[in-house]
Amino acid sequence: MRSDKTTDSKLIERFKNGDESAFLALVEAHASKAYQIAFGLLGDSMDAEEVVQDAFLRVHAKLRDFRGDSSFSTWFHRIVVNLSRNKYHWNRRRGAEEKVSLSAPVRNGDAAMADMDIADSQLSPERLFERRETVETLANAIDKLPEGLREALVLRHVQDASYAEMAEILGIELGTVKSRLARAREALKMKLSEIAQ
Repeated sequence: MRSDKTTDSKLIERFKNGDESAFLALVEAHASKAYQIAFGLLGDSMDAEEVVQDAFLRVHAKLRDFRGDSSFSTWFHRIVVNLSRNKYHWNRRRGAEEKVSLSAPVRNGDAAMADMDIADSQLSPERLFERRETVETLANAIDKLPEGLREALVLRHVQDASYAEMAEILGIELGTVKSRLARAREALKMKLSEIAQ
């Protein structure tokens, strides 16, 4: 979740002065992290790509009015989270399969997508299958959590966001972040124990 605020500020200033290449540099700097957030919340690569594209379109339209009350990355990630929420609810209303992944793909420049999981060559095929089954069980349990709890888990444990970053991105108080995360962990334990029975 961390970015170079000085570089972002310079790029924003250049964009405000008419340099479109500065916006492309912002896209390059933030697209991967935005995609990881959207994919973590939606679990679908096409939906995540759509959300990131929509987010960049909104940012492009509003960037000249950006005052810098928060960092660019926090402002942008808040947009990504909000658009992901909208997409998630849109999918649910239409009965689309819901899923959340803990192994969100990342972009390697312009190269193809790569999975963040790295297989341990020391594990047997049986152990790899068990691990995959565990990840799927965990993803299904997270998917069943209420939206706010799911977002807290993804931002903290997948994106490694600090509590302060989470508060800004979600637009809630720091104490609410901590409470929501504690409730999310407890709810996840309960869901996993229900599945295990």
